[in-house]
Amino acid sequence: MNEKYNNEASGEGASQEKMSQDSHRASSDQQASRSLVVGLIPAPELPEKVISQIEGELPDLFKWHVDGEVDWVVETVTDPLVGAGGDVHEVIDRAAAMKQRYGWHYIVCITDIPLVFERHVVVAEGSKKRGVAVISQPTLGISPLRARMREAVIHLVNELHYGSDPAERDVQQQRMDDQEDARKRHGIQTTSSRELMGSRFSELLVPIKRATYGDDELDVRFFFSARIRGYLKLLGGMVRANRPWTMLPAFRRIYAVAFATGSYGLIFTSLWLMSDHYSALRFVIMMLAAIGSMVAWLIIDHNLWEPSSYTSSRIISRLYNAATVGTLCVGISIYFFTLFCMFFAAVLVFVPSGYMASTLQHHVGVGTTALLAWLTTSVATFAGALGASLESEEVVRNATYGYRQQLRHNKVEKLEEEEQEKQKEEEEKEAPQKHDDANQTHPDKPSS
Repeated sequence: MNEKYNNEASGEGASQEKMSQDSHRASSDQQASRSLVVGLIPAPELPEKVISQIEGELPDLFKWHVDGEVDWVVETVTDPLVGAGGDVHEVIDRAAAMKQRYGWHYIVCITDIPLVFERHVVVAEGSKKRGVAVISQPTLGISPLRARMREAVIHLVNELHYGSDPAERDVQQQRMDDQEDARKRHGIQTTSSRELMGSRFSELLVPIKRATYGDDELDVRFFFSARIRGYLKLLGGMVRANRPWTMLPAFRRIYAVAFATGSYGLIFTSLWLMSDHYSALRFVIMMLAAIGSMVAWLIIDHNLWEPSSYTSSRIISRLYNAATVGTLCVGISIYFFTLFCMFFAAVLVFVPSGYMASTLQHHVGVGTTALLAWLTTSVATFAGALGASLESEEVVRNATYGYRQQLRHNKVEKLEEEEQEKQKEEEEKEAPQKHDDANQTHPDKPSS
């Protein structure tokens, strides 16, 4: 009987242990189901830098402004996603494949590619069914990138989590109204469940429009409603991504040639007299002509212009060429100002103010010194344009192009080389045929 009791007690204990294990497993499964992983895939360089600034605070922000019943986990993988000529569909397809590979619930891609749909600039897109969203970083403008990126990521995750149909957006609008204090505390300016980000000065100039779709591939798309202003804002973001200020340390030889030329010119009083008689309009024209000549020479001499014949989209090709011009204009303008400061100091140190006053026959002040430095800088910049030939193509391209434009230029160069090799092979094939035709037309005469 005791044995029977022990067996029953043992069976009851095993049953309780099993029930405890099942309960623990169910609790673990429930806990696991409450954890959602959001994968962020920024492109290298600027998108990666911006995401690194906000990824630490995103889990708490998702809990506050997306779903408080979920434990959010954020993982980041840097990847260009597509080549230089990819479009938004290619980005989404590759992102969906990465989402499946890593086992993420949602994925937000931050690409540096300009996205265009029906001649409108696309800011972001999202597909709830695939759990994928895409943000085009250049469309966020020049600044503040961090605040805009944070708000855009939060909103897109919200749409992926709940959906983009009007009923869900109305429910989220009520939730946003109830948490107005929390949004202000976290510095989030978005006030509508249908807005990608808050309306700052840039968004007032270039409004962002929202469109919803009922197909499986796409649920929501955000794009600039004003085409021209949208392209201008996009260009500003593309120039920002190219980091034009990095040209300064790269153009050491150009600085050397320009400063040597200008310093030599300061010896002659002709520059003094010219700067004293020039009008303000002439100073501006000379400055613009000098900057323009250097920009044009850098593009021509270092093959920075992208031919549209080797790209799939002429609009994208024109955008990248415009971004190249804009990057060089900003970089050379910084170069011009730096050179002006150097010549201003040189005039103060090396040009005797008394001798200059006797030559110009009037008092020499700061204004006269600044005008002489301005004229000298313009003249030296013309010389610096010729000195740009001393810099290697690799140095100039690395200083001018960002990551994405480097990829595009490498692709164009490869296509050009393939085209040249193809033409060479065709010419080699045609040469024997032409030789045979010539022999048939003019046969050799028999020797007598």
